[in-house]
Parts: sequence; structure tokens; C-alpha cells
Amino acid sequence: METIEMISKYRIGEIAAIIAGASLAAVIAQSGPHNVASGDREILLQTMRSWNGKPYTRYPTGQPQLTTIKLTIAPHTALPWHTHPFPNVVYVLSGSLTLHERASGKTLVVHQGQAVGESVDDVHRGESGDEPTVLLITYAGTPGVATSIPAKGEKAEY
Repeated sequence: METIEMISKYRIGEIAAIIAGASLAAVIAQSGPHNVASGDREILLQTMRSWNGKPYTRYPTGQPQLTTIKLTIAPHTALPWHTHPFPNVVYVLSGSLTLHERASGKTLVVHQGQAVGESVDDVHRGESGDEPTVLLITYAGTPGVATSIPAKGEKAEY
């Protein structure tokens, strides 16, 4: 009988420890972050016009689809001429990007930490500088529509 009582006492102790541990874990999980505060916002780009000065006049119709890509361009490399069917934003993570518009000859240099709105339906291309250029590009498009369209006779941008 004493053996059964000792086993029962140990079992009760084990069960109590398990319950206490589970309760403590639940309290910790519910406590969440130690500090709740608003973040610091820095607007990188807010525009109604592309870099070449032309206003954005429309969004595509249908189901919206946001696409974000990271694009790396080797040093001293020009991308093929292309267009975009809808607005997009380019953020330069590293390096620099020189944008060229084919029809007008306009150019714009965008440096690390800067963002620019790309042109819609205008043939253009980007060119890297002396080091690799890494871009973060976000497109506001629709499913099934390419984010970049090569100009006639050109390779795909990516």
C-alpha cells in the first residue's frame, strides 16, 4: 500500500509540474510584444506621374495583382528596350540605375535608396553603372498580363 501511495504522490507532483509549465507557457504566449508603438514612416515615392513626366491615366481592369521582384543587373549592362502596361515603382537597393527613354532621349539617374515611378507604354530601358545594380520593383497589374513587354526585336527584360 505504501508503494502505491508513493507512486501516487510522485504522479500528482509530475502532473502538477506539467500543469504549472503549461500555464506559464500560456501566460508568456499571451503577453505578446513588450512594447507597442507606431513605426516611423518615410514615404519613398508618392506620384501621379512617371519619371519622364507623363501622368498615370489608368489602372488595368480586372482582379488586381501586386508583383514584387528583385532584379540584379551586372555592371556596365543595359537592359533590352521594353515597355510596361501598368504603373510600377523601382527602388534601388544598391548601385545606380540610369533610365533611358528611346523616343525622347530623356535620361534620369536613380541612386541607392531612391525610388522612381516607371513609365507606362513608353519604350525605355535601364542601365547599371560601375557596380551591380540591385532593384526592388513592384507592379500594380492583373493576373495573366506580363509585367514587362519587350520592344519589337528585343529580348525580354528578365
